[in-house]
Amino acid sequence: MGKTLAKTEQVIELAFCAGSLLLENGAEISRVEETMERICVYYGVRSENAFVLSNGIFITGNDEEGNDFVRVQHIPVSGTHLNKVIAINQLSREIEGGKYSVEEAMGALEAIRSEKEKGRAVRIGAAGLGSAAFCYLFGGSVWDSAVVFVAGMLLYSFQLYFAVPHLSKITGNIAGSLVAVLFCGCLYLAGAGQDLSYMAVGAVMPLVPGVAFVNAIREIADGDYISGFVRMLDALLVFFCIAAGVGGGFFIIGQLRGWGF
Repeated sequence: MGKTLAKTEQVIELAFCAGSLLLENGAEISRVEETMERICVYYGVRSENAFVLSNGIFITGNDEEGNDFVRVQHIPVSGTHLNKVIAINQLSREIEGGKYSVEEAMGALEAIRSEKEKGRAVRIGAAGLGSAAFCYLFGGSVWDSAVVFVAGMLLYSFQLYFAVPHLSKITGNIAGSLVAVLFCGCLYLAGAGQDLSYMAVGAVMPLVPGVAFVNAIREIADGDYISGFVRMLDALLVFFCIAAGVGGGFFIIGQLRGWGF
């Protein structure tokens, strides 16, 4: 009885940890629920029930002796790290393939959890490259993209070193988009760019929550209305903050033009 009790509890804990790690890294609700169910079914816990929201997981299960297990955890809405989502999906497939015991799977899951992100320099460079690419894609010139490359790196550096540690999410997004647009505007007034509109669009791209917005639509389409609307509201709030920052930047640039700069 003790062995069955321990194993059932371990399986529930493993499924719960996998689901919470998926959710906090931006996976959609259906993927989280399916992964948790697959893990429990493979290890023989067929009475598992999971209820997943965008910011919380509730999971219950019981063993053959009638012992009940419950885990509940609040998971704040955070960013997206698709590399960890992919790694957990691969781990769940390998579990179903019989490659892991419960203990080994937990160890692999902890290794994924502790996996370090890309270095800050790499992320800053990628933000600049992505901003420049979007600027050119939307119709900006090579010179516009060159300015936006620097603006994207400046924006991401601002977010990493100042906005995230010291500002709220709303204030940080408004301030970040304002900084990016003002930087582009000043260089545009100095003659370094050709179209400020394309430059502004490209510069704020590192802030756009594209994955979160798409996941929200998918969850609403799948019938997960609560989670879908929570994610949608969070994404729309970011869009509003970006718009406010961009609008403020254009207003200041317009004033500078009027003053003869």
